[in-house]
Amino acid sequence: MDKIYVVYWSQTGNTQAMAEAIGKGITDAGKEAAVVFVTEASLDELKGAKAFALGCPAMGAEVLEEVDFEPFVCDVEGFVAGKTIALFGSYGWGDGQWMRDWAERMEASGATVLNGEGLMCHEVPDAAALAECEALGKRLAAL
Repeated sequence: MDKIYVVYWSQTGNTQAMAEAIGKGITDAGKEAAVVFVTEASLDELKGAKAFALGCPAMGAEVLEEVDFEPFVCDVEGFVAGKTIALFGSYGWGDGQWMRDWAERMEASGATVLNGEGLMCHEVPDAAALAECEALGKRLAAL
């Protein structure tokens, strides 16, 4: 069974909760999910995957986390062409510009972003947001 990777960075636990809900959707759909913090993720595993999810909250002036996640995304840009990916993350301010910028970057690198402008959650994900995450996991599993 091919694993579907859900790679995330989270400081407060909000984006982690989203990642875990996406993983639940994947497993509920009968596939194996690997939900991993970015520093534990393998670029080689993602290179071999046809689809995966990436999650990061908005940081600073609506950017990706700069120490661990941004360098990881830069590496992913080098091999994401032809893959289908899902993007997700939480935010506490702004209007989601970080996610739109991120989706544009991935599309410019040749990826298909499964969920358009990405799945965003304001602050702590509520039951509706977690249900959206599970549905996104099921969509990934159906590919």
